[in-house]
Amino acid sequence: MAIRVAINGYGTIGKRVANAIAAQDDMTVAGVTKTGPSFGCELAVRRGFPLYCTSDEPGHITAFSAGGYDCAGGLSDLLGAADVVVDCSPGKMGGENLARYHAAGLKAIFQGGEPHSLTGLSYSSSANHEANLGADATRVVSCNTTGLSRTLVPLYDHCGSLKVECTLVRRAADPGDSRKGPINAIKPVLKVPSHHGPDLMTVKPEIEINSLAVAVPTTIMHVHSIIADLPKGHGLTTESVIEMWKETPRVIVMHGGDSRLTTTAEVMEMARDIGRKWGDLHEIFVWEDGAKLVGDRLYYFQAIHQESDVVPENVDAIRALMGTEPDWRASVARTDAAITACYGTG
Repeated sequence: MAIRVAINGYGTIGKRVANAIAAQDDMTVAGVTKTGPSFGCELAVRRGFPLYCTSDEPGHITAFSAGGYDCAGGLSDLLGAADVVVDCSPGKMGGENLARYHAAGLKAIFQGGEPHSLTGLSYSSSANHEANLGADATRVVSCNTTGLSRTLVPLYDHCGSLKVECTLVRRAADPGDSRKGPINAIKPVLKVPSHHGPDLMTVKPEIEINSLAVAVPTTIMHVHSIIADLPKGHGLTTESVIEMWKETPRVIVMHGGDSRLTTTAEVMEMARDIGRKWGDLHEIFVWEDGAKLVGDRLYYFQAIHQESDVVPENVDAIRALMGTEPDWRASVARTDAAITACYGTG
């Protein structure tokens, strides 16, 4: 029987997670929520997703019909029709929502905007899928933390220890958000370390990492500048590290100079060219000619598409919580094959 998944919050991440779930042969979208009638409702209707209101208030529910949309009920009704809920709601609503999910007897997955302390458990497929098996609730780490996990965990698994310094050059806002972000400025995040390093340690505490962050006036991608100190006797070369990443799920390694993909704008254009829905790039992009191992110190750059790299992680997290796939690589392969078949090659 297919896992029935509720999506609470059908916005930037929620709509992508819903599409990814609908592509899986072992899951179905039980429904999605919106606060009121909007174009997002139109997207849900076009995809055939049952539409629910985030509120149980009758007046809020009837507002949908006034806007021309058929609303199947409130959040409580949706929770009653699901096995697990993926919380993609905005703001810091996790505590209140978690209580509702528990009361409804549902497993729950939150996003990286919520604190690790909410569930006491966080998720990254390559780092700790097994630790999440059968759990009641977890939190998929942020887009940046997911990106760090994808390239650093295989290094740690090979070396047995790792010390990392990372500077994150962050986009100021999502493409659809015109309300925030530096306009003509570079804004250092005046918190040292930034939350990204500690966040990585919620899924892979064995990696020693410090991080700094800078916000810049772009909406396209994040870029990480990473220095990783490997232990003596690691046996790696620049070439073998590159090959390791090429064999790692959800990592793309390309030579920027040869492929003319030297900026984030060109990387995003590539995602559109290969037919990805919304121009998404679920993979972490590593510049081959920006990676170099000097003695025991590895330098490299990677780019993160903030709207999409966590999307397949949510699908894998569902299988972990439901206990239907204990092997993270098997889940990743299944998830990615289904998404690729529906939303683009690559």
